[in-house]
Amino acid sequence: MRQLIYNAVKCLECNETIVSRHRHDYKTCDCPNKAMVDGGLDYQRYGAKSMSRIVAIDIYADDDFEIVRRYAVRGSRGKDGLQPLSWIAICDMDDDYLQAVVDYGGADWHIDLIKKEIEYRKTK
Repeated sequence: MRQLIYNAVKCLECNETIVSRHRHDYKTCDCPNKAMVDGGLDYQRYGAKSMSRIVAIDIYADDDFEIVRRYAVRGSRGKDGLQPLSWIAICDMDDDYLQAVVDYGGADWHIDLIKKEIEYRKTK
């Protein structure tokens, strides 16, 4: 089974991209089309009043790595853990942060992507 790493919908009526980050993370846009996305990285569910006015954006771990590295993210609350939650793409993490994630651990598929980013930087 393919690992989903980015689950989003772009509403073509209001031009908003809404992202579901975790299971049951139901999000909608505020325009009359009411585009919605749900499921995070566990399942995909999306809809809208007019389905022809949305574009689903689904990125998988086995897609082209040039794309994957921009959409695979890690949540962070800063070095002290007190900052508001932000999502950082692995392509934007510095080398020390990447290594810290490997050392700390996480889902196997996510650590594999982090290690792939480390190797990617060595060859580029």
